[in-house]
Amino acid sequence: MNNNSLALHHLVRPSSLKQNAPLLIMLHGYGSDENDLFSFASELPDELFIVSARAPYTMQPYGNAWYAINFDAVQGKWSDNEQAKESRDLISKFIDEAINFYPVNKNNVTLLGFSQGTILSYAVALTYPEKVKNIIALSGYINKDILPITITDKNYSNLDFYCSHGSVDQVIPVDWARNTPPFLSKLNIKHQYSEFPVGHGVAPQNFYEFRDWLLKRI
Repeated sequence: MNNNSLALHHLVRPSSLKQNAPLLIMLHGYGSDENDLFSFASELPDELFIVSARAPYTMQPYGNAWYAINFDAVQGKWSDNEQAKESRDLISKFIDEAINFYPVNKNNVTLLGFSQGTILSYAVALTYPEKVKNIIALSGYINKDILPITITDKNYSNLDFYCSHGSVDQVIPVDWARNTPPFLSKLNIKHQYSEFPVGHGVAPQNFYEFRDWLLKRI
């Protein structure tokens, strides 16, 4: 049932509902692919229509990225913010295409991101808040450089975030993630933030917590 002529190559798990299903779009991390988060699909509610997207930039020898990262940069990790903005807009286009192509409810769209996929989930939600409802943001942070200048002018009243991070994350420092709740609070955006005693990954209790959070919102 996949139509991979859409903006992003993707995997699909159809919903138990024949129409108007809640849509969940998964956005994987740097160096991974659409199979990574899709492993969660069998444990998620049957009524969800799940689409797991592949990032547009192919890496060698394998894996994909939403944008380039230069690990040798003097200031620590340096992100290609122009590529990130292009991917942000590509995901926005992909949301529109998925809504038009699949039997889903355009008013019930959830983004589930991990790491780089989370950074872009934040960017998509805060740039195009009318397109999404729930955001599950795992092991990422808000990159203000890929957000619109007009951020305070937008209506975020429909958004709800579940944010989590590993307290011993060696890839994205937990301090970066701890900046997220005050940032969302300033914009009066509903959110929940949790930490788990793990590195750059999703602990089982983290999975069960965000699954329960999502169940209440679909």
